[in-house]
Amino acid sequence: MNKKVIVLTGGGTAGHVSLNQAIIPTLKEQGFQIHYIGSKDGIELELIRDAFPDIKYHGISSGKLRRYASFKNFTDPFKVGKGLIEALLIVRKVKPVVIFSKGGFVSVPVAMAGKLANVPVVIHESDVTPGLANKIAMTFAHHIFTVFKETLQHLPSKKSSCSGSIIRSELFQGKKDVGLRMCGFVGFKPVLLIMGGSQGSEVVNEAIRSNLTQILNMYDVIHLCGKGKVKESLHNVSGYKQYDYVTKELPHLIHAADVVVSRAGSNSIFEFLALRKPMLLIPLSIQKSRGDQLLNARIFQTQGWASVIEEEEVTPDSFLMCLKDLNADADKMRLLMESSEYPKTPNEMVRLIISYAK
Repeated sequence: MNKKVIVLTGGGTAGHVSLNQAIIPTLKEQGFQIHYIGSKDGIELELIRDAFPDIKYHGISSGKLRRYASFKNFTDPFKVGKGLIEALLIVRKVKPVVIFSKGGFVSVPVAMAGKLANVPVVIHESDVTPGLANKIAMTFAHHIFTVFKETLQHLPSKKSSCSGSIIRSELFQGKKDVGLRMCGFVGFKPVLLIMGGSQGSEVVNEAIRSNLTQILNMYDVIHLCGKGKVKESLHNVSGYKQYDYVTKELPHLIHAADVVVSRAGSNSIFEFLALRKPMLLIPLSIQKSRGDQLLNARIFQTQGWASVIEEEEVTPDSFLMCLKDLNADADKMRLLMESSEYPKTPNEMVRLIISYAK
């Protein structure tokens, strides 16, 4: 390859960016010039620019693809069309050897642009069933990699394979004592980490805060509650540390945790599995999603790596009961986690992606 240029795309949620974040250091080490195509104001803009200010970020128009009736279903195709033109101009200008897509609405025009420009497109699907964006984008893909083996039954067999999970290497570099120090904890009690996703979760937040006194009898608590959802009145509660959202601090906070309460996004739960953190999962309900988190959570529950409570079943009493059960089952979960397949390294994932380069 004379000119080693790669285009990365993916956005809308932190989960659609994290794998790209994981492989960027390896791509840099291998001498690739990296261009990132994302939306003009999505979470990917902040995540990429904050972590990798030297990477060229291209913002394009991005319409949302909806499964429900909305007037915007008539207007957003024009945004997708505009995004396609913008992506095509970028791809033709930078001439990448491959495009790697992590999914999300913004990835659709980028995958289409790759096909039109005769650039190989490689897609990664994290969930058990492909999302709507990836369902459309895979039409233009050379290959689709999956995290779950179960996903392959939903994909064209000639151009799909299971790569397994890929974990950001920096997560393994976290230090428990640093995380405890960041939170002002002395280490006398086990630590509970709560993650409700990048936007937070009112259901998870309320379940924690309504039981805070009882929970603090068992644990010190690290609460990632979502942007704009920090509760000022709880700032000085001993044993309770709340953040709206973290990036560089996350490895230390995860290592400080003994158990985790989380949504069931694929990237996050595989990170907890790799770091052997027993989980109580509260997946997004079918009313708020296409049901992917429910499927993710059930597979982890079947393997014995997590317990699950559905969002509609969460009350202060039921949540506290599940948390007590998690505490009792944590050692058994860790033992089962030890026999799980170890995730691939970013180097291995990059090797798979580059095998499809022109």
